[in-house]
Formats: sequence, structure tokens, C-alpha cells
Amino acid sequence: MGAGPRLSTPRPLGPLQFLGSVCFTAFFLLWTFCYGIFFVCASPLRPFRARFELARVWARVILAVLRWTCGLDYRVEGRERLPAGNHVALIKHSSSWETVAQTLLLPPHVWMLKRELTWIPFVGWGIRLLHAIAIDRGGGPGVVRGVLDQGKARLAEGKWVVVFPEGTRMPPGETRKYGISGALLACEAERLVVPIAHDAGYYWPRRGLLKKPGTIRVIIGPPIVAAGRNPRDINAEAQAWIEANSRR
Repeated sequence: MGAGPRLSTPRPLGPLQFLGSVCFTAFFLLWTFCYGIFFVCASPLRPFRARFELARVWARVILAVLRWTCGLDYRVEGRERLPAGNHVALIKHSSSWETVAQTLLLPPHVWMLKRELTWIPFVGWGIRLLHAIAIDRGGGPGVVRGVLDQGKARLAEGKWVVVFPEGTRMPPGETRKYGISGALLACEAERLVVPIAHDAGYYWPRRGLLKKPGTIRVIIGPPIVAAGRNPRDINAEAQAWIEANSRR
């Protein structure tokens, strides 16, 4: 998938598009639950990378069905910018699309997410098997230290760490103050910050069933050096780049 303007041709959003969106949503929920059962049963004796490859199968199937039912595809620019080693990625959060596609965008990784997601039967158990870093948002100041310790342990194991710094899905064109955890982790672990922008929120809104046809554009940005810098400066630089390129 190379760089360049969007290749999609807008189509009118009629009843068939809505029907395709409903069919996709039903498949998404059913496939995720059923695959979650399979994943939990198949994963305990497998190493992490084998588990991650199973997660990629889940994602590939979902994105293929999304393309067939809703005419929604994606393309990635800037893969050559991914640095060697394992680092911290900050990804724009505007839909459910990026929570699926992230497994295909980056090398094997873990991600920070709210603790409540790990309570979902089978799906949440699968998330735990993928070594996700669960955040207790009401746990007080000590939670940040725990998250950083977990993040540094995952980085030491050779995994990337993915963070959605906005903390919640934001409508297209909107943002909020980025959380500091990702930048702080990169500083303390002396890793790079890789910003990733996309426009998935326009095609797969955070609310409603309708998915618009087209091609989601994902841009992987130039790595940001974090070692020896103020985490707030890193955050500001990453947010400026992500938001500017998400609006392009």
C-alpha cells in the first residue's frame, strides 16, 4: 500500500449500505465472541508471538468482511518509518476500527486499555493472555506508577506498547488533552515515540451502525526522541503531528 491521494470513489449511502453495516456489526460481535472462546482455549500453552499471530487472524477476518459488506478498506503510508527495536506508539482514537487494525499496523505489541474490558467473558480473558496493560481509572495516583512499571516490563520483553492517548473515542476533527502515560513511559524507558494518524472516525463513527464506503488513510509518523526530554513537550509534539495529519 503506497502513498498518495485516496483511491476511493464516494458512493451514495442508501438502504444497501445500511443493510451491509448491520450485517457487518452482527458478524463483528458474533465472530469476536466465538473467536474469543477459541483463542482462550488455544493460547495458554503458546508463546506470546504465537498468540499475537492468532489475534492477527481475528483482525484480518474482520477487516476483510468490513470490505465485502461495507466497501470500507484501508491503506497505510510510512511503514518504512517504523524504527528497529520496540518502542511506544501513540495512535489517534476516533472509532473501533483502530482497536482492530492495530494488530496489523505494528510489530507484536501490547496496549493500554481500561480495566473493565478484561472482565468480558472470553474476550477479556483473551485480552489478558495478550499481556495488555489494564488501567484502573479510579485508582488514584498510584495507578500511573503501576502502569509505567508494567509498560517497562513489556518493553524489556521485546514488545511494543500501544497507547490511545485521548483515552476515549473522539469525533472526527475533535481531540482532547493527551494523557501523559505513553510519553512518560518512553522517557523512563528511553524509547522512541511513534505517532500514528488516521481518518477512520469519518468512515466508522463512534456512534451508530452505518459504515461509510471508502478507504481509511493511515499515516505512520517520524519517530520522536523521548530520552532526556520533558514528557509534556513530547506529548505536545506528538499531538500536534497526529491531529494535523488526521485532518488532512
